[in-house]
Amino acid sequence: MVFKNIAFVAADTRQANEAHDALTAEYGNCAIGDADVIVPLGGDGVMLETLHNNIDSHIPVYGMNRGSVGFLMNSYEQKSLKDRLDSAVAVSLHPLHMGAITTDGAERKALAINEVSLFRETGQAAKILIRVDGVIRIDELICDGVMLSTPAGSTAYNFSAHGPIIPIGSELLALTPISAFRPRRWRGALLPDRAEVSFEILESEKRPISAMADFTEVRDVTQVTVKQAKDHTITLLFDAEHNLEERIIREQFLP
Repeated sequence: MVFKNIAFVAADTRQANEAHDALTAEYGNCAIGDADVIVPLGGDGVMLETLHNNIDSHIPVYGMNRGSVGFLMNSYEQKSLKDRLDSAVAVSLHPLHMGAITTDGAERKALAINEVSLFRETGQAAKILIRVDGVIRIDELICDGVMLSTPAGSTAYNFSAHGPIIPIGSELLALTPISAFRPRRWRGALLPDRAEVSFEILESEKRPISAMADFTEVRDVTQVTVKQAKDHTITLLFDAEHNLEERIIREQFLP
């Protein structure tokens, strides 16, 4: 693919805005609707926001790190951007689809590129029943919360909660508890990415739970169903020597 028209977007920080101005002066800046590629500048937050805002545009995204974490970003360099784009490695990802029902019967839907997470809203521990493809796997998980993560999100909050890092292309999802009290020895599970996972909130009035799909929060849920959204495809671009697969493998060997 030839990347002639570039759309730059920047996080609301001085460092990102300075990079935006410098790159725009050198390469121009077209509207996203006319772009061959979108280049977000900042950290993983602006990358996720850009992906969500353009999830059905089919425009590839090549991020450059002008933030703090930047796991999904390439290194920042002002020069030779078009050469880097031409030699970049493409990675296709499918987000997760979350369907939630609240205590008042409302239905909410959202997509998650990293993970869908459930959290207790009060000092009371959550009690959650978990089904995988309709089969009850845990009849009562007592915890602070639980999450289902994609491979791309497995190095983020999932990893901080002691969940496994999943290599890109492994066709797996990580189901990870957050501070589980019972079953005390359950550390989570790896599931095929075709699995449908449903969470039933037990004692939802006494123990209210919020569901998060990346940035989208739904409070006071009674049931949450999560499955991979095969009808949505996101394309990320990475420098060949620092592609996403290599980053995820390398992350597992860091001290």
